[in-house]
Amino acid sequence: MELKQWFEKGQAPQEYIDSMETHQENLQKVYDGFSVPDSEKENLKQLASQKLKVIVLTEDWCGDAMVNLPILLKMAEAADMDVRTLNRDENLELMDQYLTNGTSRAIPIFIFLDSDFNEEAVWGPRAPVVQQLVDEEKAKLPPRDHESFPLAQKEMIGRLTAQYIENEAIWQEVFQSIKTTLMNQVHL
Repeated sequence: MELKQWFEKGQAPQEYIDSMETHQENLQKVYDGFSVPDSEKENLKQLASQKLKVIVLTEDWCGDAMVNLPILLKMAEAADMDVRTLNRDENLELMDQYLTNGTSRAIPIFIFLDSDFNEEAVWGPRAPVVQQLVDEEKAKLPPRDHESFPLAQKEMIGRLTAQYIENEAIWQEVFQSIKTTLMNQVHL
């Protein structure tokens, strides 16, 4: 399928959010708490003339999607971008074209398209600073085959989720990372 067909297959963001079974409240909290900085609104308005479209590969259980998607949605409102979501596990043909490090089906992935549905930019699954935080947390885990690994991993996910929901500095890092990708890759 072409990117245009993938986009047309996607759900509108509110439809996706309404259907969420996991992290809906957390996603809403980030959405309600995050605002595009006033100093950045002009930059995003420059993008409005491009009539960008965004395909979001996501899943409701994903903590990274929980924090990144609402920030993208606020940016999309400011830049007049049309966003559609696709569940990763139901759209592996597309997902496999956007693997992280060539091997991982990590999400979310944001595929930015021009008005003719040509790929302009790709972002995801994490801002670099957030990736560093996750790497530091993972380094503290015992080996996968250790009996304490499942509990330690669950606790790590809990700590990361709490930071994603509450730490506004993380939200700003995500915003800056997405904005930098757009400003560097979209043809204005």
